[in-house]
Amino acid sequence: MPRGGMEGPQQFKWTQAVLAGATFNPLDNWDYETPDVDVKVEVWSRATATGLLVVVKSGGQAITQESPVQAGGTAGVLPNTLNTEPDVGEGYASRKLAVQYRNPTAGTITVDGIIKATPLVGRAGGGYRGPARKKGGFRKGRRR
Repeated sequence: MPRGGMEGPQQFKWTQAVLAGATFNPLDNWDYETPDVDVKVEVWSRATATGLLVVVKSGGQAITQESPVQAGGTAGVLPNTLNTEPDVGEGYASRKLAVQYRNPTAGTITVDGIIKATPLVGRAGGGYRGPARKKGGFRKGRRR
């Protein structure tokens, strides 16, 4: 039986124009911004032009260092696994997740993205544990 508030994978999608010199964190006020269990984090991002930078964090720890966002996207078209490699890492219970975009260019760049947070199985302190095991299977009283 799942424990805690996150009972399976959660996704969030966004499209945002990031002005010249501005920053953007799409996870501000997302229901699962601060997960109550350890999670696997996958983030797909694609921008309409080159120059946009992103860093993915769990609390103060970087999942990915600041790096360029893949360019060539069309505004409003979400990236997918066929043409965009996700940033993957681990987010920790009670630590805020952040996807921080920064536009150091002189123009506005639109970014489309998706985050998927999946509770990690078998962790102390909670997480999705999968289906219950069948009772039985071992005979009592037999030792070897």
